[in-house]
Amino acid sequence: MAWTRKFLRINLTSGSVAVEPLNMEWAQQYLGQRGLATKYFVSEVDPKVDPLSPDNKLIFTTGPLTGTMASTGGRYSVVTKGPLTGAIACSNSGGYFGAELKMAGWDMIILEGKSPRPVYLWIEDDKVELRDASHLWGKTVWETEETVKKQHQDPLVRVSSIGRAGENGVLYACIVNDLHRAAGRSGVGAVMGSKNLKAIAVRGTKGVGNIANPKEFMKVTFEKKKILKENAVTGAGLPTYGTQVLMNVINEIGAMPTRNHRDVQFEGARKISAEAMREKRPTDGKAQLVNNQACFGCTIACGRISKIDQNHFSVVNSPKYWGASGGLEYEAAWALGSANGVDDLEALQYANLLCNEDGMDPISFGATIGAVMELYEMGVLTKEQLGIEAPFGSAKALALLTEMTARGEGFGKDIGMGSARMCAKYGHPELSMTVKGQEFPAYDSRGIQGMGLTYATSNRGACHLRSYTVASEVLGIPVKTDPLTTDGKPALVKAFQDATAVFDSSGLCVFTSFAWGVADVQPQVQAACEGDWSLEKLNEMGERIWNLERQFNNAAGFTAKDDTLPPRLLTEPAKVGPAKGLVSGLDKMLPEYYELRGWDTEGRPTPETLTRLGL
Repeated sequence: MAWTRKFLRINLTSGSVAVEPLNMEWAQQYLGQRGLATKYFVSEVDPKVDPLSPDNKLIFTTGPLTGTMASTGGRYSVVTKGPLTGAIACSNSGGYFGAELKMAGWDMIILEGKSPRPVYLWIEDDKVELRDASHLWGKTVWETEETVKKQHQDPLVRVSSIGRAGENGVLYACIVNDLHRAAGRSGVGAVMGSKNLKAIAVRGTKGVGNIANPKEFMKVTFEKKKILKENAVTGAGLPTYGTQVLMNVINEIGAMPTRNHRDVQFEGARKISAEAMREKRPTDGKAQLVNNQACFGCTIACGRISKIDQNHFSVVNSPKYWGASGGLEYEAAWALGSANGVDDLEALQYANLLCNEDGMDPISFGATIGAVMELYEMGVLTKEQLGIEAPFGSAKALALLTEMTARGEGFGKDIGMGSARMCAKYGHPELSMTVKGQEFPAYDSRGIQGMGLTYATSNRGACHLRSYTVASEVLGIPVKTDPLTTDGKPALVKAFQDATAVFDSSGLCVFTSFAWGVADVQPQVQAACEGDWSLEKLNEMGERIWNLERQFNNAAGFTAKDDTLPPRLLTEPAKVGPAKGLVSGLDKMLPEYYELRGWDTEGRPTPETLTRLGL
């Protein structure tokens, strides 16, 4: 659809709705979605703002390829200052909401201020209004979506909402659309809750348009879909096993963070793997995995739809969880499983359902439970405080603590702070496996060295999706590099970071990068958008976006001292596996990375770099 050339500005304090033209000069510099919304955000928001104050803004944003026939062109992002980190936050989601917003005629929604009462935003093409949401406050994501669709008597309405976690200020609350797709990280849902905004509901009937060269766009997108289909990862691995295809692979190479990163391999990995999800259970003879599912326009279909064992202790008395719903992805399975030493697949699916239902990031939640279990085993936390015995491996503790956190009850309030604040509160900040306050994803940086630099330098706190060097270091995409060495990793990380910024800004899913490079995105953008979109321009744009985010973080108070890893990863060698005896070589990689970036020794872009990038 390229750009609709207009966006909505919603002042929640006054209840006003305004239509503004898109800044096309900025669009030529930042393309859309992550890049363009970040440009708007940093231009309008003080970097020192309290993330949960009315002065913070929340931007829902699409890319120029969102809503088009480009494969995976259904993405949208949420940009804000994250309450979990205090850094720039950009959280990306799939499903159908982004395409629906584009088909209603909008590139972006900027939400500012705070409503005096709970509201939801209703968009029906050009009809836009804030409506009372007092009847929705206190409801889960699932209940909210069902209620809104019934209220408008239209099952095709797309809803993006928060659950009780977002209302209760869980600092890693996410925003969920289509029941189990989520803008998942950094606490964007907590910002939405702080503004008394329960949901955005959209019905778009305008369809797609504004493609600069429709015939060329159809031709090139067809060619690129063929590449995805013929690739081993996007054409076979992800459709068959989802991201869970990685569980046994990462475990075998000794990079599976286990029991709060004390270990690098999990003896129970096989029991919670993609293969286990497909096997028939001895209890009822049925497999947990029912089917795969695709987001709007996606030809990969990596999503999982699963059914839990209804006789499992977690749901035996809760029939509402017996139906088919969003299943475990690799990151959730790791965070809820290996990170806590839990190998009960059904317990993991139950916790995953609760995260979907009430809008919690399973990565940050599960990793925080890992810290809770370590503190419990050390005797710092007790059964009386937690409400249950919580050693590593306890599926019952995982289930109960998930319920408590989703509802904001008991010790769940402390868990909702995230591991950095919780570990500091109980005197052991070193046990928080975070960067800039955000919990690690499912790759140990002793076994995959590039990921250590990726985590340390990520602009939104520890994140694998900002520079997925696993593709190169483990899967050999686009070239195979040695995961156990630091050589060449600064250049690799920079290249992945810049390229990912391009994918995120286009409206396409980053999973396409297993088969595509920026050179494959370029002709699609060129055919869809007016102007010159050379490969050189896109590569420079990716670098510009990265430096813009870095500038905001520097102004917010982040320095080179924040580009580090927890002591455990820097001083405690891996005990087993290929990485046995290794720690993260971050100290070797960081200076070279700064130099490649054109930053000074304090991690600040130099005047020459800013001038070159037009910043």
